[in-house]
Amino acid sequence: MRQSGILMHISSLPGPGGIGSLGREAYAFADFLHAAGMSIWQVLPMGPTGYGESPYQSTSVYAGNPLLISAEQLEEEGLFAREAGHDDIPGNPEQVDYEAVRARKMALLRQAFAQCEMKMQREMADFIKNNLWVQDFALFTALKQHFGGKMWTQWPDQDAKMHKKEALAKYRRDLEEDIRFHLWCQCVFARQWMALKKYCNGLGISLFGDMPIYVAEDSCDTWRDPQVFQLDKNRVPKRVAGVPPDYFSADGQLWGNPLYRWTYLWFRGYDWWVNRMAHMGRMYDIIRIDHFIGFANYYSIPHGAPNARGGKWVIGPGKKLFRTLQRKLPGLNVVAEDLGAVNDRVRDLIAFTGYPGMKVLSFSFGADDSNIHLPANIPENTAYYTGTHDNVTALARVETCSEEELTAAKRIVGFDKKEDAPWAMVRTAFASRARIAVAPMQDILGLGDWATMNRPGTVGGNWLWRMKPGAATPALAEQLKQLNQETNRG
Repeated sequence: MRQSGILMHISSLPGPGGIGSLGREAYAFADFLHAAGMSIWQVLPMGPTGYGESPYQSTSVYAGNPLLISAEQLEEEGLFAREAGHDDIPGNPEQVDYEAVRARKMALLRQAFAQCEMKMQREMADFIKNNLWVQDFALFTALKQHFGGKMWTQWPDQDAKMHKKEALAKYRRDLEEDIRFHLWCQCVFARQWMALKKYCNGLGISLFGDMPIYVAEDSCDTWRDPQVFQLDKNRVPKRVAGVPPDYFSADGQLWGNPLYRWTYLWFRGYDWWVNRMAHMGRMYDIIRIDHFIGFANYYSIPHGAPNARGGKWVIGPGKKLFRTLQRKLPGLNVVAEDLGAVNDRVRDLIAFTGYPGMKVLSFSFGADDSNIHLPANIPENTAYYTGTHDNVTALARVETCSEEELTAAKRIVGFDKKEDAPWAMVRTAFASRARIAVAPMQDILGLGDWATMNRPGTVGGNWLWRMKPGAATPALAEQLKQLNQETNRG
């Protein structure tokens, strides 16, 4: 079955509150996708954002981002009546002001919690019973706030830092109300997410989620299960993740995420990964595993290194992990993000799993005929993108490329004027042999560099873009529907 979809994170949806939410605007976008003949809605990681507001540096691999909760939906359900004085956030409707949004949304959720907690008592009890991770996450979040937002490795209470039972029991008493609030937020997020998923599935739309391979150093996961990671006795990482120098970066990329103790995880039957993937399988219909090559071989950099030049490649768990996942979690629908330093070991692992890999049309400009991202070279078992969240928009790509690349781009995707390039790239990706074709909403709308979601290796100015209200028009849906029909993806 040939499928098509749009990459559009929840935070980028229009609507009140300064940030997209799981409320009315999400359902409206699902209706737009349905009218456009799309069968996939791809989102970025849904966890609480971390350093630089990155969804790839979340404080939990399980939790949802409370900033995406719809207070309006709670009102519509009769669970909450907001107090006066919570008007929409002024400013640019096409960008998220995270500082303003966080202050407003968390105050609003505190109000809702005070009114909703008793009404949702049974629902919360069931949620906690079925989500064993949430108690530790709520405590971790309350402790972070208690200690002024510091990384858990810098908490002044060493017993809390080292996860000592006596200290945690004390803080569970002292911070009881804050803990209950964070438990409630996760219950509400799950309630709204699963309701949206049910609605999308009813329209024939699969939710396509994104799972980072690594976790943030400052996360509940490293605090709760330090033995899973390459940490020293003081819980400081010994070696961290990244990628080596390449054409795009002379210093490589130093991500800083703790690396896994794969031998230890093998002794445990990979239970940590089984639990994580099971949760992802409940949240999403399709799971994109970010940096899949790290399972075949991962780049290991000494902690404290100024850049990624001094790292080395280390053999990953490979087929052993995926045999376990296939045995314990049959039927997982996975796409492997295999971009980057792909070698025979990576290719062998992809072939073993049978997962579709990824290719990016904008990577094909100016290369020779052997380029793996060229439309003519795309295998059927592929997810083909015009670009990803880590690339500049399609319009920005052609506006900044060399004359040689521009000539190649015109030949490959067929356009004359640069402003026509985004739609030509969408059309080319959808017409390809790839089983899955996806375009970011920015490319569907033909937006320029200002709408780029993320520039890897930079901090600040990322993850901000929001779609202009009214941009997803019925006329655009009809244009996309016709394209889907023409390319046999409708």
